[in-house]
Amino acid sequence: MARQKITLTSVANLESGATIWDTDVAGFGARRQCQNTVYILKYRFHGRQRYFTIGRHGSPWTPATARSEARRLLGLTESNENPRDPSAERDAFGTQPTFAEFAKMYLEDYAPLHKKPRAVQEDARNLRLHILPVIGPLKMSEITRGHASKIQLDLRGFKVKGNRCLGTLSAMMTVAEKWGLRAHYTNPCRGVDRIKEHSRERFLTSEELARLGEALDHAERGYSDAEWEALPPRERRRKAPEDWRAVACYRLLLFTGARLSEILTLKWSYIDWNRGLVRLPDSKTGPKNLPLSGPALALIEDLPSLQDNPYVLHGDREEAHFVGIQKPWQRIRHFANLDDVRLHDLRHAFASIAVSGGDSLYLVGKVLGHRQASTTERYAHLQPAPLCDVANRTAAKIAAMLGGTNRPKPPSPASPGSPANENIPRNEDPAPTSVAIIYGDGFPTITR
Repeated sequence: MARQKITLTSVANLESGATIWDTDVAGFGARRQCQNTVYILKYRFHGRQRYFTIGRHGSPWTPATARSEARRLLGLTESNENPRDPSAERDAFGTQPTFAEFAKMYLEDYAPLHKKPRAVQEDARNLRLHILPVIGPLKMSEITRGHASKIQLDLRGFKVKGNRCLGTLSAMMTVAEKWGLRAHYTNPCRGVDRIKEHSRERFLTSEELARLGEALDHAERGYSDAEWEALPPRERRRKAPEDWRAVACYRLLLFTGARLSEILTLKWSYIDWNRGLVRLPDSKTGPKNLPLSGPALALIEDLPSLQDNPYVLHGDREEAHFVGIQKPWQRIRHFANLDDVRLHDLRHAFASIAVSGGDSLYLVGKVLGHRQASTTERYAHLQPAPLCDVANRTAAKIAAMLGGTNRPKPPSPASPGSPANENIPRNEDPAPTSVAIIYGDGFPTITR
């Protein structure tokens, strides 16, 4: 066995099939194949002799860089805390799936068991459009924090979408760790900050709700010739009545605070008429009971039903629910001058009015079907009137506890010419002052 220091000259002089071993690093060698020279490492791991090919001679592997890599690999095998076998890791890497292969397994085997169908569809869409083009061909262990950051930065103009894709990738990497496809605590999304999002919540005032009610009335009955001619040309969208199912859906959203999918998929069999509620077998947060208010019950009772269709808002096809919900809403909200209001904002309107009326966040959250109380808390700051009421009631109680003896008294007027009162302005006939707090639009106004 030839032993000599491996240099550029010794590598260049190697004959075909010959091997030399380095005198500086035990087990480090160079072997000449038919045409190319490769650097190798021979070592023992748990009593077994193993070989590891470092790389072919040429950039980046030179005798110096290959020798340095050999020292690093030997350090892995001789580690006291966590000895590793480079050859075994190399073989495992070769059989490791790519992210695209893992994504297929995730969507077929994991997501349907742990997520709602709509969430699975959204995950599949984000993967197809934004995630797979960046990291699809990579092996699972090759994905780094830089790749996660690139996915998010590519969507910098769409902050919400970027954050959702990052969340999807993070959840998938957690599953990969559980399945043994990545080492534990190596999620590449850790440390990648979410982009700050601006709230998209839109809350309706009483005046806006009145305009919406007028628009719904017009949509339900259509326009007479006189009303149509009175409209400005830009306001003329549809003269005939809108589909009754669409109008009923919008009213039920306002009367119940339910999610759009819960109203569209509502079946007659779900309604408990005696108790005045809907027993939903499934929702975004699982099974729940949806209370039906008096206006909601009256509205549902007046809706027609089809014998061969189970849905309250039945579709045009057999055993299908109504789906044409967006275009009528765009026309109705335009008539009400509420072009920035989404259908989901009707749920926000229900919640904000409930909280403003003094109902507890816990009960409002139960009606809305929130899983966590923190989700409902964002409605607590919407209307200032309840906050002012709390401040006034609390201050009144404290004032009563302080009592009259604890109130600071103004200095008593001294006799004219008294040194202590020479510079104090006095009115001959002071008029009594009264203070009243008037609430307008929920804000206190003080008048004297």
